Amino acid sequence: MHEYTSTVRVWGLSCPGFPEEVSRARRWTRDILRGSPLAEDAELIVSELSANAILHTASGREYGSFHLAVAVSAQVVAVSVTDDGGTATAPKVEHQDQDAEHGRGLDMVSAIAHRVVVHESDQGHTVTAELYADARLGGHPC
Repeated sequence: MHEYTSTVRVWGLSCPGFPEEVSRARRWTRDILRGSPLAEDAELIVSELSANAILHTASGREYGSFHLAVAVSAQVVAVSVTDDGGTATAPKVEHQDQDAEHGRGLDMVSAIAHRVVVHESDQGHTVTAELYADARLGGHPC
């Protein structure tokens, strides 16, 4: 990523809903963001959101898939994962006990990202996490 990028660039990747695809999505994100100080956080977010899609939605069923988008500008990196739906409720942040084995992924994503948005449609859910190059743009959750 060039530090003088003046326009938004967007990459997309569709993955079958297999667990090994989470590591591919992570590598793909790391390659796109090579050299960015936001790369490690974005990679972790992609890993959590992709795993959640496979574990908790129709994306993990036979013929399921999830879709990843990475948008990059000079100020913001936004990663979005869209699942195949199949659940009665949209993903939501659940503040779990520190020792809980499940239910902490989206909570962790919201702690790392400057902003998390969940969009629900007839086709599934899209979770977008935004990371700001300058934390003054949106502040960081406490």
